[in-house]
Parts: sequence; C-alpha cells; structure tokens
Amino acid sequence: MKLFQLFSLLFFLFLSVNAHSANSINGVRVWPAPDKTRVVFDAKSQLEYSYFTLSKPQRLVIDFKDSGNALTLKNVAKNDKRILKIRTSKPKNKSTTRVVLELAKKYQTTVFPLTPSGQYGHRLVVDFKDSATQTPIKPIKSSTDSVATKRDVIIGIDAGHGGEDPGSIGPKGTYEKKVTLLIAKKLEKLINAEKGMSAVMIRTGDYYVGLDRRTELARKKRVDFLVSIHADAFRTPQPNGASVWVVSNKRAESELSRWLDNRQRNSELLGGGGDVIKRTDDDNLALTLADMSREHSLDVSIGVSKKVLSQLKRITKLHKKQTQYKSLAVLKSSDIPSILVETGFISNHQEERNLTSSKHQVKLAKALHSGIKQYFIEHPLSGSYFAAKSNSSVNSIHIVKSGESLSLLAKRYNVSIKQLKTSNKLKSNVVRIGQKLTIPRA
Repeated sequence: MKLFQLFSLLFFLFLSVNAHSANSINGVRVWPAPDKTRVVFDAKSQLEYSYFTLSKPQRLVIDFKDSGNALTLKNVAKNDKRILKIRTSKPKNKSTTRVVLELAKKYQTTVFPLTPSGQYGHRLVVDFKDSATQTPIKPIKSSTDSVATKRDVIIGIDAGHGGEDPGSIGPKGTYEKKVTLLIAKKLEKLINAEKGMSAVMIRTGDYYVGLDRRTELARKKRVDFLVSIHADAFRTPQPNGASVWVVSNKRAESELSRWLDNRQRNSELLGGGGDVIKRTDDDNLALTLADMSREHSLDVSIGVSKKVLSQLKRITKLHKKQTQYKSLAVLKSSDIPSILVETGFISNHQEERNLTSSKHQVKLAKALHSGIKQYFIEHPLSGSYFAAKSNSSVNSIHIVKSGESLSLLAKRYNVSIKQLKTSNKLKSNVVRIGQKLTIPRA
C-alpha cells in the first residue's frame, strides 16, 4: 500500500511539473563558420525568454520561461572554437530552463527568435560573431612583359544554402546544401588547377551565409566572376533538367539606384570606376559610370551563361535551353558579373540520385569550369594571364596525352582544327600519344 502511495505521489509530481512547463526545449544545433558561430534552440511552441552576459569567465545565460528541458548538451559544441561548453543551470524559478554558454572570449552577440518555416518549428537563434577586423586585400599582380607574371581570373564559388538553411530536400532526404557544397569543392579544385585561374569559396563548410554577405565576401576578395550553385525543386517529381540564371534588369537597376543613394558608403566597386563614383560631386558622371558597370556585368553574365549552358547540355538534360532572367538576391550586385546554376531538380527521383553521385558531381563541375574558362579565354581580362597568352607571338608546344584528340585540343586552346593541322602539317585528324604539336596563337 505504501509503495502504491509513493508511485502515486511521484506521478502527480510529474504531472504538476509538466503542467507548469507550457513549452519545452527539445533540440540544439551549433553551426561554426569562419567569422561566427550560430546556435539554434528548437522549441515546441513560441518562446518566452530573457538573457544576460557574465564575464570572467565569459558566458551568455539564457532563461527560457515556462519551459521544460529535454536537451542532451554533452559534446554539442565540441567542434567549435568559440563555445567551450553548453550546460544547464538551476534558476530560482523551477519552471524556467536556464542554459549557460561558456565562451572562449567576448563576441558580438545577437539573439533573436524565428517562427516555424519548412521542416523547423519555433526557434531561438544566437550568433557569436568575431570582432570586425580589416582584412588586407592582396594587391593584384603588376603587369610585366612576362606571361607567367600576369594575374589570375578570380572566380567566386557560392554553394547555395548551408547550416540552418538546408535548401530543397529530395524524396530520399537529400539536402540541397550538401549537394551544392560537394559540387562547389570539385569546381574549386578544377579552377585552382587551371593556369591563369584561381577560386574563392564563399562557403567552405556547413554553415549559413546571408545573401548580402555572399556578395560582400565576393567583392572583398575582388572576384572577377561569381557562380552560385543550386539544385532546383518542384511540388511534383516530374520536372527535371539544369538551367542557368542571370539577374533581371529590373533587379539590377533597383540595386544600382540604392547603391547610388549611398555611394559615399559604398566604394568597393570592382574595376577602376568605384573610387571615382564615390568621390565625384557630379551625379551624372556617377550615374553614367555605374550604369556602364551594370551593363558590362550583365553582358559578361549573359556571355558566361551561354558557354555554361553549351557545356551542361553535353552531360545532362536542360530544363531551360536559354539563359533565364530573374530577380535573385545573390546575383543583385551590379558590379559583379554572376550566374546562378540550377544543377538539376532534387525533387526528381532520378536527378536526386544523379546529384548525390560523385561522378555526376564531377561532370557538373567540369561543365561549369569549361564554360567559364572558355568565356575568359575568348574575352580575356586586361592584365590577365589569358590576355597575355592571347597576345603572345610565341607558339606553344603540346605533347599529346592518352585520351586527347585534335578536336579536344582545338577547343582547349581556342583554335580551329584547321589551324592545328596547318601549323603541324597534318594530313588527317589522327594524333598519337607523345606527339609534339605546335599550338598557334588564338
């Protein structure tokens, strides 16, 4: 009888505690990034919370009002350099869950709630951002008569989504953010292996970068071109195929107008016009220069998009055979030529399998690399290695390797098969391994 009474008492105590806990914290995720760490708490319903900081040692303390605790906090932040430990503490109010984040040092801290979206419910987000430091920009190599010392074409690679934002999700649970990063890393490797080109990754891991921050990073790294990689989705599984997008004129013009309104605070336009646009008192001159920058960027974007489409159609179906135009935030900067590539529909069963295949990811990366490279060989940037090579009067020598053909080499060096045959006195299109070929000027 006494045992039954004890169980009854414990049961009613359990009900009493949960009756006072109208909410519950049932998950926590940590997303480390190069310049900040994001912590996300998941809750059953809308959160009531307060927070304060403590020093020596540095801590952020968050009180979740009327909330139970279903958290397992051990090792949650073991891979993060900013958060030493996340633990719970006992506040005076027993219906409150207190979470303490022990920090390595003082950071710029932002705390804000998020309402349900997609697969996520109510959340509280905490950002710990490193103190702003001025990163020196590496000077572009000066021009000399030597081809070897000319500067690279810098390609910014933006892997879509990341961290708390998974992007689209395939039928088998494939996250778009993972696919885009894998393709981006393969593209980075190809570009960095290419003489005359170098890659800058906007996102290097599984963390979120805001859309404005993406273009800001591209500009700080002085990229010549930005490619944003995504995987499309639709509410039904039928649509498939890749597509390439550039910013619409309407979006570019609105961003240009906003930039001009604040031109004293925005002086980092690529090329030589940015400083003039900032400093001139002549609004007409500023408008003319900025408009020229926008038109040039759009021309380059369209040019590259056509080259990339021509490469993509060789390895996958195209959902749209022509360049598409849309008001896309990641492409908004009128000073940075850029494209957004939808590599396929992750909502399509076959394309989800393709997009998770390493071989197909390599094919996609090669198509992007070839298209971008081909454009900048045909339209070399002033002072670049490609420009110097194009203007060089010295013919180069190529030793034929396994798998290479005359048509492949003609495409690689941007010359015709006829030019190759004439320069090497070839009577047929057949070449042999180890054969030395003279490559004429493009």
